[in-house]
Amino acid sequence: MPESGPAAGPPFTAYRQPVRAEWLDYNGHLNDASYAVVLSAAHELVLESLGLSADYRSSHRASMFTVETHLRFLAEVASEQVLTAATILVEADRKRLRLHTELSADGQLAATGESLYLHVDTVAGRTAPIPDDRYARVEAMLEAHAGLPRPAHLGLGVGSRP
Repeated sequence: MPESGPAAGPPFTAYRQPVRAEWLDYNGHLNDASYAVVLSAAHELVLESLGLSADYRSSHRASMFTVETHLRFLAEVASEQVLTAATILVEADRKRLRLHTELSADGQLAATGESLYLHVDTVAGRTAPIPDDRYARVEAMLEAHAGLPRPAHLGLGVGSRP
């Protein structure tokens, strides 16, 4: 019998937020820009868990910069619903992180978002390697998420079909 690899850890699920009134459009639904706001907030919690958030910027003069995001809108989200996010670290290297998030509203999948982040030395104004101590956290999450299923749309652009 073949030996199986390490068990996959769960996706990162710290984000939970009721829909805010200012996120709604004139139809009473979450507007398209607000999906990006929610996705960004969910990803910020991931970065915080990796030690790569606001405190890191202050102490290391480096930060993660978003360079690309792809959103897919799958269901309407209305006032008073509660949003949750399940994020996986899809891939990473010393200068890049790619995250994929499933955003749900009251348990129903409402959107997905995939974002690419670059690690930037804010003094030099260019990419730089993530320091060893922080990259160890990235590697641990990457390993924990390695066995999680990947959606067919991952890495595809607008209008692409899996």
